[in-house]
Amino acid sequence: MTPQQIIVRPVVTEKSTDVQGRHNHYVFEVAKAANKIEIRKAVELVFGVRVRDVRTMVVRGDLRRVGKFTGKQRSWKKAIVTVHPGDSIDLYGDQADKG
Repeated sequence: MTPQQIIVRPVVTEKSTDVQGRHNHYVFEVAKAANKIEIRKAVELVFGVRVRDVRTMVVRGDLRRVGKFTGKQRSWKKAIVTVHPGDSIDLYGDQADKG
């Protein structure tokens, strides 16, 4: 898998943004088949930072209902990546500086 296939997207929520600012943790949705070593190498290659720790978990999909029909959202894998002090990842690009 290429690094672009491993890292699907950043997870931007209130909780992930709070943890990012205080503890240097970044949260990503990653491919379900990826392991911690592959995630570490992909983040280091794509963002150019040194990774200290990777924690992963599988988020189970919720049951959803539309009228009388029920369905299930897909399950996905979440990775919490800790980078070394002094390193940071710019998830928002230059958009945050412009207002």
